[in-house]
Amino acid sequence: MAGTAKAADGGSGWAVTAEPFTTTDATALRRAYYAEVAGRYWKRSVTEDEIDQGMLDDPADGLEPPTGRFVVGRLDGRPLACGGIRLLDPATAELTRIYVDAAARGTGGGAALLAVLEEEARALGAERMRLDTRTDLVEARALYARHGYREIPAYNSGPYAQHWFEKPLV
Repeated sequence: MAGTAKAADGGSGWAVTAEPFTTTDATALRRAYYAEVAGRYWKRSVTEDEIDQGMLDDPADGLEPPTGRFVVGRLDGRPLACGGIRLLDPATAELTRIYVDAAARGTGGGAALLAVLEEEARALGAERMRLDTRTDLVEARALYARHGYREIPAYNSGPYAQHWFEKPLV
């Protein structure tokens, strides 16, 4: 199932569609995501080699049917956002790799991504969405809280997980 959604204000120009994480646009966005989260963590710019290694160490292969989905968000036709889901179990999907280009933040892209990814999770049979994130990703934590995600006890022991969230989808 390929979802499409407009941002919450309806007039922002965002369109979000499911597509393979291997497309040129999806790959560029995943690289930008990794560069940002790694750069914030290391408090410096990351090199192309570090991005390559990071993508090898954390492959996106669970983000494809039948166990997941990947989406790209386009603002007025330009690919500026991405995100994915993967099933943890038949009733639980995990949100991952949520990214909106810094130049497009505050335009409704995060809300548009969440709407489509939640729809995709429901289509896979999920009854709840979970995610983990870090303390320094303040914007992400605020986005999730604004859209009904509540902090929960840890459900994994990821090396970079510091906050865990969940939202019912039913």
